[in-house]
This record gives sequence, C-alpha cells and structure tokens, in this order.
Amino acid sequence: MALLASLRQWRPSQLGFKLFVAILSVNVVIAASMFLAVSYSIDRGFVDYLNQAQERRATLLADGLITRWETQGSWEWLAQSPERWPFIVRFELGQEHRDRPSPLGEARDFALRDSHGDYVIQPSNSRQGPSDWRWLTLYSDITENGSKQAIGSLGFRPPHHMMERMESRFLERQQRNLVVIVASLVLASLLLAGGLSWWLGRRTRALAMATLLLTEGDYHTRLPERGRDELSRLARDFNVLAATLEASRDARARWVSDTAHELRTPLAVLRGEIEAMQDGIRPLNQENLTSLAQEVAQLERLVNDLRLLSQSDAGALDIQLAPMNLSDSLSSRLSDADRWLEESGLALITQISPNVMVRGDAQRLRQLWNNLLDNSCAYTQAPGELQVTLNIQHQHAVIVWQDSSPGVPGSELHRLTERLYRVEGSRNRASGGSGLGLSIASALVNAHGGTLEASASALGGLKWTLRFPLLTPVNYLAS
Repeated sequence: MALLASLRQWRPSQLGFKLFVAILSVNVVIAASMFLAVSYSIDRGFVDYLNQAQERRATLLADGLITRWETQGSWEWLAQSPERWPFIVRFELGQEHRDRPSPLGEARDFALRDSHGDYVIQPSNSRQGPSDWRWLTLYSDITENGSKQAIGSLGFRPPHHMMERMESRFLERQQRNLVVIVASLVLASLLLAGGLSWWLGRRTRALAMATLLLTEGDYHTRLPERGRDELSRLARDFNVLAATLEASRDARARWVSDTAHELRTPLAVLRGEIEAMQDGIRPLNQENLTSLAQEVAQLERLVNDLRLLSQSDAGALDIQLAPMNLSDSLSSRLSDADRWLEESGLALITQISPNVMVRGDAQRLRQLWNNLLDNSCAYTQAPGELQVTLNIQHQHAVIVWQDSSPGVPGSELHRLTERLYRVEGSRNRASGGSGLGLSIASALVNAHGGTLEASASALGGLKWTLRFPLLTPVNYLAS
C-alpha cells in the first residue's frame, strides 16, 4: 500500500503534463523561428555586406589602376608581366603587409580589359562565366581635348558568386553556432518545463488531495505554507477554510448539545411535576397548574429565541425597517423599566440626545432594549448602577450601555454573543437565563446594519457600544 501510494504521488498530473507540453512547444517554436529569422538575416545581410564591400574595393583598385595607367600610358607593362597583378591588387587594397589576403580582396576575384575590350588580366576559372561579372569602366583625365577618356574596364566577381567560398568560412560556422544555441535553448526549455510542471503538479495534486479529504469531513487537514506566491496564498486560504469549517463543526456540535440541554431542563421539570400529580404526590390544583404554565412559557420563550436566531442565520428575520426616532424608542423603554431597575437595586443614569433618526423596526428595537436590560439586571450586583448614553458620531448613532461590577475577563469579551455561552459555568438558567439574550441582541443590531462591541466598563462592569447608521435624505426617500 505504501509503495502504491508513493507511485501515485509521483505520477505526473494532467495539469503538469499540459504545462510541460505548452512550455516546451512555445520554446521550440520560438527557437525555430529565431533560427530561421537569424539565418535569413545573416544570408541577406551578409550578401549585402559583401556587395558593398566588393564595390568599395573595386572602386579603390580602379583608382590605383588609373593612376598607374596615367604613369605608364598603356596596359602593356601589365600584359607583359601578369604575375605582378596579385601584388598590385594587394597593394591598392592595403593588404601588402598581411601574410594572407582578405577573402574579399583576392586577385582572382578581379579582371582587367583595355579600351578595346581585350583582356589584360583574364578572369579566374570558375563555374560562373565572365558574363556574370560586374564591370567598372576606367576613365583617365589626361586627354588632348580635355574630355575624359575610357582606358579600360575593371571586372569583379559578384558577391553571391563568392558565397561558394565564403559559406565554408563564415556562414556554415555561424549556422553551426546557431544550431548549438537552439539546441541549448530546447534543452533548457525541456528542463525548465519538466521542473516547473513537476513542481506545480505536485502542489496542485496536494491541494486536490487535501480538498478531497476536506469534502469527506477530515477538517484537520492542513497544507504546508511555503513562499509568498499565489499557490502559497491559496494554501493559507485553504488552511483558514479548513480551520473555519472545523470550528463551525465544533460550534454546531456544541450548539446542538447545549440546545438539547436547555430543552431537557424545562421538559424534565414538566415531566416530574406531571408524574407527581399522576401519582397523587402533588394535588391537581390551580397553584400546580400555574407552575406548569410557567415552565411551558419558559420553554416557549426558548424555542422562540432559537427560531429567531435560525431566521437570522438564514437571512429571513422578520424585520420591517422604517424611519423612526431612536431617542424616543430608547427613552420610552428605559422609563418603563424604572421600577424594574429599582427592584433590582440598580440606579439608572441616562444622557440621550434628542431626535436621533435611524431606519429601524420599533418592535425589534424594543426587544433589543429588553435583552440588554435583562443582562444588566441578571449579572449586576446590587446596589449597582446602569448608565446609558446616546449621541451622534461620524454619521452614526452611538449608544453606550454600561453597568457596574462584576466585570467580565478580557479574554471572554469576544465570546459573550456566542449562543448558550455563559462566563461562569455556575450561572444556570435560574440566575443567568438561557444564554441566548446577547446572541439575539447581536443579531438584531446586525439586522439594522449596526455593530455591537463589548468592552470593560469604567464602572467596573460590562460596556456595550452600539452603532447604527443615521437616517440620511437618500435612504429616507428610498424608504
């Protein structure tokens, strides 16, 4: 099995193979195109260069021959001593000090005719006849009537005829070099494509295997995070996703367990009281029926809270937003709660700015105030204090809700809005409620487009900061 898994891991991936073929093909095409283009450029450019160079050398040699004719008065001296021709060509072309003549300036590439068309220097034997050569007429300024006199013509081999000899000396060498360069590029492309495809295929295969494990429920799967490229960022995002799914699964399991526990308690009480009445231990009277009704009401509240949270998660919370006065809503509820707060031993201090307008649901906001009041009354020691302020900051309505001791440890503040979470395990439903009030408060604030933040209070207790976007003329008209 281990050998099979190892072979499967080293098996090339389709993505890596496609990348290998693509990179190799592109580089081969580029190398071949470069070879053809450079070869063509060398052929054409070298022929043009030879043509211009040969014409310059022919012109230079012609000037020297004209001077020699004007000194001698004829070509007889050269016709009688043709062996002097190579030395004359080398001298006039400035090659007399070289051990070997330039391939562009050899004497056999030139011929000379007199003014009657007779050869003074015969063309060298070659597959191209003299008719294929180029001829440059020589003129002398020494005449009796002052006009130029044609004294002969200088012939030179065309450059493309010289290519037979030059290819073996230059072009073939250059093309061999190009072949070596192209072969090196193909080999380098092969190594690059193979290495890159293997590297990318290995990482994508690891990502695919990790994704498969994730879909099968193995949320402990993690990818190694190396480098700063896109694949490394993808691996980090994958790890974040896996950690989020793992946390979500654990939270879901804890949520189901806590919900079952919260439902089990009132159901157990109901069952115990009903069995006691059936067994005759407790009489079936109005007092006991009232106790049963209270347990049913508590169970109904819990179910309603759970339903509200599920609607909030699904984005289906029944909420009707309309322009409303947030100041009046908050002041009215706090005024109604004066006696309740007084019985709980809490002194209420308020500082509410008037006519703060927002888009909200009056019924849901009243439910929000109730949950915050329940939390303050349940967890603030008497005698205590509750301070509520409302003002405007940066186009937001800001409510600061803070109470006196006891406080909440800083490490627990971010968990206060978790469902069924209590800071102290000893706080049961009798003393601290079901643990859903603050979760509902957070959901209601979010439904209004606001935020809810917990922090330590200067009074020694807990401080809640609520922010709601103010009502603007644009969204007022939209409403």
